Amino acid sequence: MEGSVLDDFEEFFARNYLSVRHAVTLAFGSADLADDAAQEAFIRACVRWSRVRSMARPQGWVYVTATNVARDRLRRAGRREYSEGRENVQEAARDVAISAVAHVDVRDALAALAPRQRMAVVLRYLADLTNEEVARAMGCSVGTVKSTLHSALAGLRVDLKETR
Repeated sequence: MEGSVLDDFEEFFARNYLSVRHAVTLAFGSADLADDAAQEAFIRACVRWSRVRSMARPQGWVYVTATNVARDRLRRAGRREYSEGRENVQEAARDVAISAVAHVDVRDALAALAPRQRMAVVLRYLADLTNEEVARAMGCSVGTVKSTLHSALAGLRVDLKETR
């Protein structure tokens, strides 16, 4: 890679790596899996950087890729569902959202969601992916994403009201 292109990727990596890692940790409940998946996604982005950087939302491509890498690794390990990983979810949520939560325990609310609901909420609202990008990352239809988000948000509203 030529100097300016490499500098461009390094800046992209520095701006986005931690947020991708945190989102994958929250979604799957495993910091180790998130490290591996985020690193692999950024390696793939680097290899394809001339194409990825010209996308409207290159960070969205990396989030989707990291999520797909994590899902593939779980599938290969013979695990059909995402880890509940309450401790890792709480740790990652504390890292990402500590300044945004003063009185509401978002960590516990996220950890209490079903794994698929947690993934949808994290990718849509913390990673700021579009519904279409979330659908690609989760391997489902946009309608399923909308339904999952609706159920998850309804559950969060109830849970957060109870904590107040």
